[in-house]
Amino acid sequence: MTAGVLGFACRHVQAADLSLRPADSARARVSIVENPDATYQYQPDDASVQAMVDRGITNFTGKPTVAAAWRSLLSTQDVVGIKVYSTAGPINGTRPAVVAAVIHGLLEAGLPPEHVIIWDRNSGDLRAAGFFKLAARLGIRAVGSAEAGYDPTNFYLPDAPIIGQLVWGDFEFGKKGPDVGKKSFVSKLVTRHITKIISIAPLLNQDSAGVCGHLYGLAMGSVDNTLRFQGDPGRLAVAVPEIYALPVLGDRVVLNITDALIGQYAGGSKGLLQYSTVLNQLWFSRDPVALDTLAIKELDRERLLIGAPGFTPNPDLYANAALLQLGVNDPARIQVEKIH
Repeated sequence: MTAGVLGFACRHVQAADLSLRPADSARARVSIVENPDATYQYQPDDASVQAMVDRGITNFTGKPTVAAAWRSLLSTQDVVGIKVYSTAGPINGTRPAVVAAVIHGLLEAGLPPEHVIIWDRNSGDLRAAGFFKLAARLGIRAVGSAEAGYDPTNFYLPDAPIIGQLVWGDFEFGKKGPDVGKKSFVSKLVTRHITKIISIAPLLNQDSAGVCGHLYGLAMGSVDNTLRFQGDPGRLAVAVPEIYALPVLGDRVVLNITDALIGQYAGGSKGLLQYSTVLNQLWFSRDPVALDTLAIKELDRERLLIGAPGFTPNPDLYANAALLQLGVNDPARIQVEKIH
């Protein structure tokens, strides 16, 4: 459990402070794999995507085989939760082909199928995006964190508590009392079942956070009582990094993969191909802040190319994440390696 840790000063970080970090020497490493044949008419080619994931993980870890690469990040005793973003559907959200390629690698590394879980907040979104079908085919599980229930002993409590509008499914929904609605409880799926997390986030814009990336996706997908943060960039800029910093969340992340096969620069959770660009890329890093920073830059580039209106990406969120030492938000300190 935790109270807010950023404090008053951090709540007022301005856009000009984007490069603030506790250590000026901090750097991030990102490996980008590109294959022009990875998609055809917006549909992923399974064999090409599998080759991209295999090449990406072996290059990123420096291991000679796919199995050795995955075993360098986790053990066969771990229960691995693959966090996806399924709200935008199978084409513009996290793509099942990318998740399948990761799972094949984990199984090759010796993880039992029952130790692999695909998850997101809502099981209905997972089902609509094709993840229940994928789980059945591979003999693993797909689970909605909300449906798994919430852990009363693990929660996020901001420094300046905001009473949320509780909805059905929230842990304190229907309860009464002066402190009800001030906490966001962590899903039991995370606290009691998963030991390691692999985040696979799409390259997709989000109006309040800037990008539906690794920070926003994991934080908002893991806790309840989130309506009080959604739609308010200032509240979100504090809550997302602080929730991600909970030991049961951020400390369990072993790898982040940005699914940049297609980049959608407008529309958010609605899959809108008219606002999309085919990139045929996958990005690998341990640093979620660096990947989200690069994602914002890429989506800005796509908007500029077609003359789309500009967009303010909530820089405070990523500055706050850097202050909490979750990663690097200064593009000059992100080392990008391109693998063709």
